[in-house]
Amino acid sequence: MHEQSPAELIYGLDDRPAPLPAFFAALQHILASFVGIITPPLVIGTVLGLGEQLPYLISMALLVSGVGTFLQAWRPLGIGAGMICLQGTSFTFLGAVLAAGLLAKSRGGGPEEILALIFGVCFLGAFVQVVLSRFIGQLRRVISPLTTGIVITLIGTSLIKVGITDIGGGFGAADFGAPGNLALGALVLLTIVLLNRSRRPLLRLSAIVVALAFGSLVAWLSGRLVPQALPELPTLSVPQPFRYGFDFAWAAFVPVALVYLISTIETVGDLTANCLLSRQPISGSPYLDRLKGGVLGDGVSCLIAASLGAFPNTTFAQNNGVIQMTGVASRHVGLYIGIILVAFGLIPALGALLQQIPKPVLGGATLIMFGSVAVAGIRILARTTLDRRDTLIVAASLGIGLGVAAQPQLLQQMPELVRNLFDSAITSGGLTAILLDLSLPREESARP
Repeated sequence: MHEQSPAELIYGLDDRPAPLPAFFAALQHILASFVGIITPPLVIGTVLGLGEQLPYLISMALLVSGVGTFLQAWRPLGIGAGMICLQGTSFTFLGAVLAAGLLAKSRGGGPEEILALIFGVCFLGAFVQVVLSRFIGQLRRVISPLTTGIVITLIGTSLIKVGITDIGGGFGAADFGAPGNLALGALVLLTIVLLNRSRRPLLRLSAIVVALAFGSLVAWLSGRLVPQALPELPTLSVPQPFRYGFDFAWAAFVPVALVYLISTIETVGDLTANCLLSRQPISGSPYLDRLKGGVLGDGVSCLIAASLGAFPNTTFAQNNGVIQMTGVASRHVGLYIGIILVAFGLIPALGALLQQIPKPVLGGATLIMFGSVAVAGIRILARTTLDRRDTLIVAASLGIGLGVAAQPQLLQQMPELVRNLFDSAITSGGLTAILLDLSLPREESARP
């Protein structure tokens, strides 16, 4: 499989776009990720009864995402991959975080005690990722092209469910699957496809923003978007380190620490896909340096998150799809993304406006971007010479990962720790790939 040709990128990794194109490119990354950043706090807050704390938790989720994204792009002191690696609240931690919160609640704790335990174990758990980042070179067997290709493919295919659910109207929507919802999603998707095939770089660069704006306009004209008055929000949301205190329990820490390990594997896959799309090497010393910096950036971002009152962060996969769609890989755009997200976090009203974009409109955009992530994984696998052993590993890993995704009730009778670790396609399929790759003997012809 050939590398991307220069024509496929409008701005390369170290190019400096003018402020206006950079702003448009940054805005598209934010629109692709905004819902993903604020959804985990909403879910956790709803399940644990943290309604009064939600405005602060959402503001900090956005602010920390901005700080982490800025660090990943800027790469100070080797912290960060030096690429567009948008940091966002990780869905992978949902099970472990909820388990920690419910543990505190079962002990009679209120909202502050619940959050103190969650952020305490998440803060200490982040050091797992920080330490692992220093040993990426020694883990080359674990992060082989075969395993990373499988993980990236699973990331993309598992996220597709989120996009198609939004096209239908969103999870639990009363009008789920209504023809109007499907038409809106299809309209946005088609608009992105047509603009992306334009020979004019500006149209391709702004394809997602234009499609979302056009879809929102059509939704408004058809009565599916009714602008709501903004809720009463503070003018400025000021970060307060360890606002809820700090607590610890081994029963809550162990699952969180294990999920940090899984998150590291996911990050390696996302960074590899980003390198591929940005026309950077995916082998050798420069590649390993990017992996070390990127995983360290994730760990530092999680430390900042737990300190300020946000849940663990990770490198978002969907932004690789934005790079593919727009042809903008410039890390300087990542600095714009970081600044804008920090502004959203400090000024809650800005984020509240974006929340009004209809789910089918967002779904039409995210569906094609998630598909692009899966394609990036397939491209990495296509670069690998798949012998009988490797084909067996791919088949077993994809089968288990996609099978768990297709039947989420499969593990309901297993212990809670097992459910927390293996209830997603990425963790179950990714760990299967790693274990098989480490344990199955290689074909004689493939031995070094």
